Amino acid sequence: MSEPVRTIRRLPENLVNRIAAGEVVERPASALKELVENAIDAGASHISVRLAEGGLSLIEVTDDGCGMRADEIALALERHATSKLPDEAIEMVATLGFRGEALPSIASVARVTIESRAGPTGEAWQRVVDHGTVVSDGPAALPPGTRVRVEDLFGKVPARRKFLRSPRAEWAASLDVVRRLALARPDVGFTLEHDGRRALHVQPGDTLAARTAQLVARELHDNAVAVDLLRGPYHLMGVAGLPTYNRGVADHQYLFVNGRPVKDKLLIGAVRGAYADMLARDRHAVLALFLEVPPEEVDVNVHPAKTEVRFRDPALVRGMIVSGLRQALTTGDRRSAQAPDAGAMQAWQAEPIAPMPVVAPQSNLFWQHREPARVSEAGRAWRGYEAALMAPPAARAEPAVEPVTSHPLGVARGQIAQTYIVAEAEDGLVLVDQHAAHERLVLERLRAAGAGEGTAPAQALLLPEVVELDEPSCDRLEDAAAELATYGLALERFGPAAMLVRAVPAVLKGGDVQALVRDVADDLAKNGAALLLGEKRDLVLATMACHGSVRAGRVLSVPEMNALLREMEVTPRSGQCNHGRPTWIKLAHGDIEKLFGRK
Repeated sequence: MSEPVRTIRRLPENLVNRIAAGEVVERPASALKELVENAIDAGASHISVRLAEGGLSLIEVTDDGCGMRADEIALALERHATSKLPDEAIEMVATLGFRGEALPSIASVARVTIESRAGPTGEAWQRVVDHGTVVSDGPAALPPGTRVRVEDLFGKVPARRKFLRSPRAEWAASLDVVRRLALARPDVGFTLEHDGRRALHVQPGDTLAARTAQLVARELHDNAVAVDLLRGPYHLMGVAGLPTYNRGVADHQYLFVNGRPVKDKLLIGAVRGAYADMLARDRHAVLALFLEVPPEEVDVNVHPAKTEVRFRDPALVRGMIVSGLRQALTTGDRRSAQAPDAGAMQAWQAEPIAPMPVVAPQSNLFWQHREPARVSEAGRAWRGYEAALMAPPAARAEPAVEPVTSHPLGVARGQIAQTYIVAEAEDGLVLVDQHAAHERLVLERLRAAGAGEGTAPAQALLLPEVVELDEPSCDRLEDAAAELATYGLALERFGPAAMLVRAVPAVLKGGDVQALVRDVADDLAKNGAALLLGEKRDLVLATMACHGSVRAGRVLSVPEMNALLREMEVTPRSGQCNHGRPTWIKLAHGDIEKLFGRK
């Protein structure tokens, strides 16, 4: 065993910069982020970025900001030199960069050329630093602003270079950086070129909605709602995609705090909670959210790359995001996906219909005489859609003739495959998934009942039912029994490994009690033993709603179908089921005309 080294020495400046670079400059995208943030802080109205090989061989950022003098360029390349902290109040920082580490760190692991001119009357100056060594310093020719070129990143640091990924992967990361910063500042124009090809171009002065649709997804224009919530000095705004417009990965969630792009666990968790009962667990929302808070209420000096923040009141921030998103989605809650799937539309083709052979009934060995379906009694009292939907299957009825203009989802005209309701609206044809729609309606009824001061209506079981489970599951159900009772599910312990069910929510009567209790127990195991947070509660309610909803394959009468449509029109979030799938789609008259070649 070697003797410990006891002599303390001061590290040389170039090694200190390399160590700092290891924290700040992880890859080309990290260097690019620092340079673009500097351009934004310089007051630029337009920023131009050029990359080669994903930034491995070239990163160039040009801006029309305030620029720098020759002495300021030299000072900017020293560690911990910054123009962005006028005093020592680091908690009041309002700029993107403030540490003074970025430029010297980058210059220690690459060849950096800085050209700048301060204002129209200033002199343009250039300084070149090659892996920590100044190799050139003198006049330059440049319009007002700054241009920074970074070449051969980690060229003389092979141990770091070998850990970089392929040019394609580094390009993807760099594009994401520019996209996020361009989203944060719709007042600034951005141009991004890669290997001579323009990949991104946005004009300054965009609205937030226009910039988001242009950079995130153009479909957001028709599949999103605006978010705007003010609580004292806290302001949340942005664009949130409808739950039916979702992705399989979370890389289309853009979160900003005081204009700073962040990837913060608290904010990501709050978004997940807001969409908890509206998305399948392997799907993710598409959104761009901007949170403005007083500088003293957030610590941005948590991480060297400044991608994480710490809030003084995290509970307030979390609650604000959850409630802000849910309020916004409630305003667009009856909207579904705004257009049918393109692939499904293309499948509608005119095909020749082969004539059916005419076979006499007596010659068909498989033909049997069937009595015509009985029409439901016209005078039957209609006491709400719930009683009819959960009652034994009714026979089909002829559609009532009533105007379609009075109902957004139209008037029911029939049922397909005992699963889909066909309705005629003023502006097109509406198709409704009866199970998905009713599942959402049941969930919202359960939630509304639990939000009140009393207890949701319950249906007492004639004979209490015993559900056998393992002991930990029983423990979790017993702990949650008081809150579950507010929703009409009455449970009590029945020995170490069983629960006794005395009542179920009235809207779930007739369901499988055993399966319901087991699924609720599974949800508690996955999401916490106590229903303390709203999203945990909503996940359990979603499970209960699934058991109480009308199934596909169930024949509905026209009055039952119309009752379902009317309830959807007044129920929050009825445009999507509890798993994020659309409950209805609309074929506009124009779409139908295209299918038949009329347009």
